[in-house]
Amino acid sequence: MKEMSDLSKEVILKTVGLTKHYGGVRALEDANFSISSNEHIAIVGDNGAGKSTFVRSITGVERPTSGKIFFDGKEVNFRSPTDARESGIETVYQNLALADDLDVTSNIFLGREIEYFKLGPLSWLNKSAMKKKSSELLAQTGIKIGNLNQAVASMSGGQRQCVAISRAAGWGSKLIVMDEPTAALGIQETKKVEEIIKNLKERDIPVIIISHNLRQVFDLVDKIAVFRQGRIIDIVKTNEVSGNDVVALITGLDKKNRAVGEYI
Repeated sequence: MKEMSDLSKEVILKTVGLTKHYGGVRALEDANFSISSNEHIAIVGDNGAGKSTFVRSITGVERPTSGKIFFDGKEVNFRSPTDARESGIETVYQNLALADDLDVTSNIFLGREIEYFKLGPLSWLNKSAMKKKSSELLAQTGIKIGNLNQAVASMSGGQRQCVAISRAAGWGSKLIVMDEPTAALGIQETKKVEEIIKNLKERDIPVIIISHNLRQVFDLVDKIAVFRQGRIIDIVKTNEVSGNDVVALITGLDKKNRAVGEYI
């Protein structure tokens, strides 16, 4: 049932035979994957299945041992996360990668500050323009934060995650990768983040989500890429399979031998 689309203008990302070895450890082997411009796809699998290695490879954190990556219709060779980010791939990490001591606006524009002018190592920031743009980005994502001047360290986990997603949605118009976007969040905060992800779907922003929460996966994505022992075992449509089917693929066991609840 593994589905692969032909490389075309609608396919935003495609990998062919993507492989990563660490010495004698085969962390990722011959991964073929594609996501189109209007798709949300989840990556699932047990710990050590190759999920994180795959994501690190497509976002420039790791250099693959072999294989090809195509992005936005061109073969790419990302040498760093900055390369991937400049091409239009934004990543929302599990640890958020926010600067706690900075305010909301400064975090959204971190590394992309708007300057009145720059003179050698000195620069004068256009804070009013940055604040206005931050409000627009937050509004586009459906996020309401009353005070943009507050340090993100004073915000709840859900609010912080919303800022990280808003930043990604604002700058990563081509593809957003999310690593466990609701990990450690409460019920209400999780619901809000999921609403934001659905909003991205309505805006045709493609998203790759790493998640262990199958309830969330079936609610948010179109397809599920199942990883096991460093390989993509299958890519299935959520409207054609059940949770038990996916668990069976994850574990390699007959679906009667393990309950879906163990992955929710």
